[in-house]
Amino acid sequence: MMSSTTESATRHAIVTGAARGIGLAIAEQLARDGLQVLATDRDADVVQAEAERLRGLGLNVQAAALDVQNRAQVKALFATLPTIDVVVNNAGIASTMLPFRELDAERLRSMLGVNLLGSFIVAQEAVRRMPEGGRVVQIASRGYLGGAGAAHYVASKAAVVGMVRAMSIELRWRGITVNAVAPGMVDTRMLAGYTPEMRRALEQREPAGAAASPQTIADAVSFFASTRAAQCNGQVLFVDGGKSVGMPPL
Repeated sequence: MMSSTTESATRHAIVTGAARGIGLAIAEQLARDGLQVLATDRDADVVQAEAERLRGLGLNVQAAALDVQNRAQVKALFATLPTIDVVVNNAGIASTMLPFRELDAERLRSMLGVNLLGSFIVAQEAVRRMPEGGRVVQIASRGYLGGAGAAHYVASKAAVVGMVRAMSIELRWRGITVNAVAPGMVDTRMLAGYTPEMRRALEQREPAGAAASPQTIADAVSFFASTRAAQCNGQVLFVDGGKSVGMPPL
């Protein structure tokens, strides 16, 4: 049985990169908020299995395979939907940290392809079908403020934030808001590439002393996607325990 909500069940949401981690938590939370959710991911088998699990909990979640860089695929999928009220661009990649002098154009191109171009395509096709009162939420990163060994990732997420600001100015005349959530360290499989020692070292730098849960990010997205956030537009909400403000002295 679907949980009671404050959001109308007639609103439709799309979440990209929703097979696991942050995207999956967002898809579940929006469904608990009463939205009809389409969870998408390149990993079709996993996203379909997770959608089936959530339906077993009484939540209105469907799933579809989607490559966010394939505009024809995005357009074909969106054409099957009655409306798009909320789109959450979560699909993204990270990679091995490398000093700037060792980066090559291919790594930069790959990072921009998913994190920026994919986000651009999905958002553009979504807003073409979005009614007044629509919501666009982009998943950025605290890392867009800068960091050593990740110039390509930093550049991609900084570009996403710039796009959010530009989109918000244009789309506000249609009553559509565009905002970004910028997570800090989150407990997802992106951390799997770190050794236990590296992870402990990273967590010691977190104000909370540990990585955040995906649900923490989903809660922030839930607000931006809701009718309560009508006056929030062009904003970046850091969900990083305050690390973005600065670190205390040693």
